[in-house]
Amino acid sequence: MSERLSLTVDEDELALLTDFYQLTMTQAYWKEAMDGVATFSLFFRRLPPERRFMLACGQQHAAERLARLRFTDMALTRLADTGLFEAGFLDWLARWRFEGDIWTLPEGTPVFANEPLLEVEAPIAQAQLLESLAMNLVQLETVLASKAVRIVLAARGRPVVDFGMRRMHGIDAAVRGVRAYRTAGLAGTSNVLGGLRHDLALNGTMAHSYVLAHDSERGAFRAFARHYPGTTLLVDTHDTLEGVQKVIELMREEPALSVKAIRLDSGDLGELARGSRRLLDDAGFEQVQIVASSGLDEGQIAALLEAGAPIDAFGVGTQMGVSADAPVIDLSYKLVAYAGEPRVKHSPGKINLPCPKQVYRRRDAQGRYLGDVIALRDETGVEGEALLHPMVRGGQPIEEGMALAEGARERVSDSLTRLPEELLRLEAGHGDYPVELSSALEHLRSIT
Repeated sequence: MSERLSLTVDEDELALLTDFYQLTMTQAYWKEAMDGVATFSLFFRRLPPERRFMLACGQQHAAERLARLRFTDMALTRLADTGLFEAGFLDWLARWRFEGDIWTLPEGTPVFANEPLLEVEAPIAQAQLLESLAMNLVQLETVLASKAVRIVLAARGRPVVDFGMRRMHGIDAAVRGVRAYRTAGLAGTSNVLGGLRHDLALNGTMAHSYVLAHDSERGAFRAFARHYPGTTLLVDTHDTLEGVQKVIELMREEPALSVKAIRLDSGDLGELARGSRRLLDDAGFEQVQIVASSGLDEGQIAALLEAGAPIDAFGVGTQMGVSADAPVIDLSYKLVAYAGEPRVKHSPGKINLPCPKQVYRRRDAQGRYLGDVIALRDETGVEGEALLHPMVRGGQPIEEGMALAEGARERVSDSLTRLPEELLRLEAGHGDYPVELSSALEHLRSIT
């Protein structure tokens, strides 16, 4: 079959977006008539050294996509062409429908090591097929949301805008990343498709090329401000403070022009912000804000604000778009129960917790988080708020629970006021947030 040039995975190809051994194992289950109900748990064993918590993101989106997965005629033809799958198995795949349950954490929930972000309960051949796609969907958005929320914390309430699309790892990451950024609390994005699809405000200024294409910097500023009242002007193409002075002169010459902000994108951002603020204030333009960009991450933003830099907003690109300091989490999708019996992997360093589970979050009288308890799903008498909820029942998404990103942004904002202060610090380290096992789960793990 000739290769099709495509930048995306088409809907009729989605079932093929899996690892080869998922299909060979599934065919083996089919040949052996293994159809007992299995539980698979999606979790990570350890936090990255640079993170004190992760924001669970993408798991509700994953549940909805997984429940609707189908093997189309095109997909079956391509599998048949490999010569590796029996006709009877391909006929079974043609009729394949997910018939199980999927439980997830709500979008934007702070999550810690060994806590399930998602659990799947279904006949084992059905649950097995979901592994690779589930991990891909949840990994990306959780990593990006967890990085973005650190940027938001560093900015101390100042707006943060995503500028990272051009250097992100593919177009899928660029679009889905905006969903994660919205959840984490970003104010806007320069990514048009991502912003429109995920309802995040579109923001942007101009490029240096626009200034260079004009005969003068002042002429470029005048033209752009006339086209877009309330715009932000990029002032560092030549000499930054001279650029600010030209903006001031332009606003004096044409009082009807509306300039909301200037943007600094190179040099010593702290010193240039202070110099720009002085020029603007002395000229009577206190309302004009200062936006800073240029390879920023949470550490640089925190340092700028700690030093008193008068910056009103930040544009953040590559460091957030690829989560440069922690681009991956140790995510696993493991069998924890089959045919009513617990299952545990005993490989050194890779032990999992058996059976379907629930996570309970305990709070003090003021609503602050005290710690979590991982328990058996049907265990009673465990203190705290149950965090895992069914998103798919009997193969059907629970529509009222599938609001996806709705409410996630508010959940994150609320959670940041409830987490212990040490977990909000930006320095590397895990803090001391307690995650315990219930007595019943601890006992079961010890004997399985």
